[in-house]
Amino acid sequence: MKPVRKAVFPVGGMGTRFLPATKSMPKEMLPVVDKPLIQYAVEEARAAGIEEIIFVTGRGKAAIENHFDHSYELEDMLAKKNKTEILDQLINLLPNEGSISYTRQQEALGLGHAIYCAKNIVGNEPFAVLLADDLVNSSTPCLKQMIDLYNEKGGNVVAIEEVPREKTSSYGILDVAGRDGKVIEVKGLVEKPDPKDAPSNFSIIGRYILQPEVFSHLEKKVIGAGGEIQLTDAMAQMLGHIPFHGLLFDGERFDCGDKTGFILANIAFAMAREDMRDGIKDYLAKNKDRL
Repeated sequence: MKPVRKAVFPVGGMGTRFLPATKSMPKEMLPVVDKPLIQYAVEEARAAGIEEIIFVTGRGKAAIENHFDHSYELEDMLAKKNKTEILDQLINLLPNEGSISYTRQQEALGLGHAIYCAKNIVGNEPFAVLLADDLVNSSTPCLKQMIDLYNEKGGNVVAIEEVPREKTSSYGILDVAGRDGKVIEVKGLVEKPDPKDAPSNFSIIGRYILQPEVFSHLEKKVIGAGGEIQLTDAMAQMLGHIPFHGLLFDGERFDCGDKTGFILANIAFAMAREDMRDGIKDYLAKNKDRL
């Protein structure tokens, strides 16, 4: 069983739900407290042992590439002002030479198409997929939990959580073959089913470990839900041929592709910081009548 060394980050989306903020800034660069969403995702991947980072970009995404590169003028200014703590943070976020790649999704044809664009860089080995919109706050990184399960079970692994049944039409939903604690054996996948047709309320979030066989299904470019090439449909084609498990991960997930989820993430991550917690508590106490 090959180890998971590479991670794909689909970052080509337009971020229309956050306009006008994302008119000239990638949605993945929206900050939660003082770090952009994409940095949280990359840090999670690194903490899980990922060695190679692959960004699938689109037009207007140069800020992401610049973020993971030197800014010599800024670094020089911080050094001259002895702001060593923030300088060290900037230096530490830089990838090792040659460990980061960029490829472009030239058409917005869906998540499955974005993943397919990384085929030649991934090659013939298992890989992770992280969607920066899904920010997971956990003591053990979500992807690390998944890789531990992959090392035990092999095959494909997805991170899952339970959602209210009335919201199944917003997610890829599992059809469950069996359950062992937090591990779900998968026998089927349905993309955004109507609540009355949903086989369960276990939804896939933006974390995947996939075998390279998924590319042979994605290259068929079958149009699925929403008129897009769906990753869920390609994964479903591997059922019965490759082990497939869902993991009810430990941690709290914030949907930062949604405005409310994004604000809640900022509050939660700020409350975890000693330098910010008291100020937020004071504000909420003063405004409790508005809550």
